[in-house]
Amino acid sequence: MEWTADAVVLGARPHGESSVVLEVMTAEHGRHLGLVKGGRSRRMQPMLQPGNTLRATWRARLDSHLGLFTAETLVSRAATLMASAVGLHGVQVIAAHLRYLPERDPHPALHSAAGVILDHLSDPADAVRLIVRFELALLDELGFGLDLSRCAATGADTDLAWVSPKTGRAVGREAGLPWRDRLLPLPPFLLDPTRAERPDAAALRAALALTGHFLDRHVAGPRSQPLSPSRAALAGLLEG
Repeated sequence: MEWTADAVVLGARPHGESSVVLEVMTAEHGRHLGLVKGGRSRRMQPMLQPGNTLRATWRARLDSHLGLFTAETLVSRAATLMASAVGLHGVQVIAAHLRYLPERDPHPALHSAAGVILDHLSDPADAVRLIVRFELALLDELGFGLDLSRCAATGADTDLAWVSPKTGRAVGREAGLPWRDRLLPLPPFLLDPTRAERPDAAALRAALALTGHFLDRHVAGPRSQPLSPSRAALAGLLEG
């Protein structure tokens, strides 16, 4: 068995005296692990840092085996990411979220989105905005997508202001007023990806609370894998 693909590095753990088990995300083969011989060497370590994109080749005698990775660097981001709090926490959030996916299960849209986010982790507001959209896509890919298209109570597709924490469906402002203390705020920027104005810190925190609720309920909680603390750290970096 053999394949070659562009792979985003999620992490690596030591194996033996000189090797590592490398964890990557690819479009065609999903989240995949493999052994890198000599991966702990001074030459290899910088290449195998989270956030880098590699051109990786995986080989194994049988598909069920761990297999061996060989790789070369395509995009070197790790040093830049680790130099800032936004980059450091952002790459940790993306890696943690991708680990909720089953191994070797292709999710090309999430692979592509991860690369885009890793290239835009210099500003806290931009990072949170992109990560929230990534979280919505992750929920959708795992079968728990939110329905933000129209009001669950009236069917109207305008003036949507809340989301039901039970159903994940949007609720209109007027229809939701009697139950507003039980509903989750729906920041307007989530309804229109082309929206020009930059969401403020309050809207971004509300968006994190919204996606965080459903990730914890449907994904993290059932797997007993808590959401990454780097999400809260990113929220703390927002101004205002």
